Amino acid sequence: MAKQRILLVDDHEVVRLGLRALLEHHPQFEVVGEAGTAKEALEQVAQHRPDVVLMDIRLPGASGIEACEEITQKYPETKVIMLTSYAEDEMLFSAIRAGASGYVLKQIGREDLIRAIEAVGRGEALLDPAVTQRVFQEVRRAVREEEASAFANLSQQEKHVLLLVSEGKTNREIAKALYLGEGTVRNYVSSILSKLGVSNRAEAAAYAVEHNLRDYL
Repeated sequence: MAKQRILLVDDHEVVRLGLRALLEHHPQFEVVGEAGTAKEALEQVAQHRPDVVLMDIRLPGASGIEACEEITQKYPETKVIMLTSYAEDEMLFSAIRAGASGYVLKQIGREDLIRAIEAVGRGEALLDPAVTQRVFQEVRRAVREEEASAFANLSQQEKHVLLLVSEGKTNREIAKALYLGEGTVRNYVSSILSKLGVSNRAEAAAYAVEHNLRDYL
């Protein structure tokens, strides 16, 4: 089996020496280079084309995130694992957007780091358990924001009308439930269809269910 070729990027030489010593104890890894800045990292990647880059997120000058983005764009076959001392949400999501395949804290145990490199080398994505919950929370928040925005153009009364439409109610039944005239309900339904960009009540009802309208009333 071919060895995984690894580039170490950290502005502290002692950290690089420690990582090299750790990794060189494992026969499946080969450290092909080291770098202390983003510029050096890019040069080393171009020269060695490593399988995995272990990249400190904070580097002098350009950040590890900037280097990660350039590496993943120019050399998509090279995977980047971001290393950081702190579980910072802003850095975490910036690293993910930059194309990092892994995000681990420097406090990670030796065997966990080995498994992380192996996993990323297989093409898997990996997050340190300490930050995984934050990602799920952010995903859930983004989903809820997207759902809420789906009804941003509707008034509160239009949302109530749409809910009853989604329940299969006729205009007469909606009018009775909301103490409105049938003509008013027809106007509301017409406005709702226009605002949602759908052509009929069935499509409006499906839209309401798909975006969980009931949660926003």
